[in-house]
Amino acid sequence: MKPLIIRGGFPYNDELRSISIVIPAYNEEKRLPTTLDSVLAFVNGREWDDIEVLVVDDGSKDQTAELIGEYARRHPQVRLLKNPGNRGKGYSVRHGMLEARGEWRLFSDADLSAPIEELPKLFEAAQRTGYEVAIGSRALDRSLIGIHQSKFRETAGRFFNVLVQAGTGLRLWDTQCGFKLFRGDVAEQVFRRQRIERFGFDVEVLFIARKLGYRIAEVPVRWNHVEGTKVSMFSDSADMFLDICRVRMNQVRGQYR
Repeated sequence: MKPLIIRGGFPYNDELRSISIVIPAYNEEKRLPTTLDSVLAFVNGREWDDIEVLVVDDGSKDQTAELIGEYARRHPQVRLLKNPGNRGKGYSVRHGMLEARGEWRLFSDADLSAPIEELPKLFEAAQRTGYEVAIGSRALDRSLIGIHQSKFRETAGRFFNVLVQAGTGLRLWDTQCGFKLFRGDVAEQVFRRQRIERFGFDVEVLFIARKLGYRIAEVPVRWNHVEGTKVSMFSDSADMFLDICRVRMNQVRGQYR
């Protein structure tokens, strides 16, 4: 099933009423205050009925969990989830998406490299098309990128996308942007089948969504590179390449049925 590419913007439509925002966090005590302040300011400015912000602590060694707990005490929308040790970003996102209660569920990187204000673009694209999944993309309109990654990382990302398309059949131009929206019932179906626990999980969940017959809209979003990435350019990137093979093997073994 060919994903829909959304190239134009849409006027904001305030029909989004129930939203869960999942933020995976590992040693993020320095960035989280700014992130949570931005997210809370955004959601509190909307007339939405049901809002929750789930921050998943992935066994942080700093004060991340304590910081989230303090926010949760002061803001009823915030929930702290804890992983059993350091399990990886994929495990954290799955944990949050399956614990979430929203009719729509977004997962966003802790650095807000895609600003939370881009959320209406994803929802509007899903609403207008009737699609069940909408993902942020840096590749569709690179003029929206304010601060770029290094040339080496950008080139590696484009090469990785070529491998993703060849290895999985996903006709998407950016599977790795950490800004993805799922309808709640679809999130339940997709993430309980997820197997990959580290950085290659994005490809897997999109592959699963397509295999289950769900439709994916790819939407250009504003994006800024933020220093402090947890992805190793060599070890994690090599593992992500292997994850493409793991997705195919999991499919052959029937693990996504």
